[in-house]
Amino acid sequence: MKRLTAMLLCALTLLACAACGGKEEAVPEIAPQVSRMRSICELAVMECYYHNVAKYMEEDAAGIWLWKKDKHFWIEYSGVVELGVDASLVSMELQGDTVTITLPEARVLSCTVDSSSLTEDSFIVDKSSAKITAGDETAAFAQAQARMEEHAAGDRVLLASARERAQALLEAYVRNIGAAVGREYAVRWELLEGEAPPPAEAEAPEGA
Repeated sequence: MKRLTAMLLCALTLLACAACGGKEEAVPEIAPQVSRMRSICELAVMECYYHNVAKYMEEDAAGIWLWKKDKHFWIEYSGVVELGVDASLVSMELQGDTVTITLPEARVLSCTVDSSSLTEDSFIVDKSSAKITAGDETAAFAQAQARMEEHAAGDRVLLASARERAQALLEAYVRNIGAAVGREYAVRWELLEGEAPPPAEAEAPEGA
């Protein structure tokens, strides 16, 4: 009886050891992720403020013959242009301790009007102008926004600064990941040039 009990205890011990020696749950390795890089690029936006004047001129807008009048007015305001990289074009390749990041050129992401800059004094109508409508104001804003975007899109210094900002944040992210896992990553850049991004959408203030 004692021998049988000892054999049973031995068998149970072996089963317990087999259970404890089973496959352990894999712990995911911490490494740079392209999804995180794209999120960083979406946040790495540079805001530039422009003082703008929307000028509107329409000849012979009202009246007849010698009594015709032009529409002529100005709207003075501040605009905000956002510059950054298209996050969807960012890619990454990890080979050993080398992280290769592909980054597009920066571009104009949006143009908006700083509504706080609009006051009654912002609207200047020529004393000889025909009556101005809300549609005239909207058209003037659209023209001014297009010029503001064109000016920002041609500013190579600002665009270069916007991409450098994204590069600095991405490299800091990779370095921090390496420090967390005890690895020293080397960052290699593939900078895309000559991209032709779609134009940013200009936004007019409410009620314009």
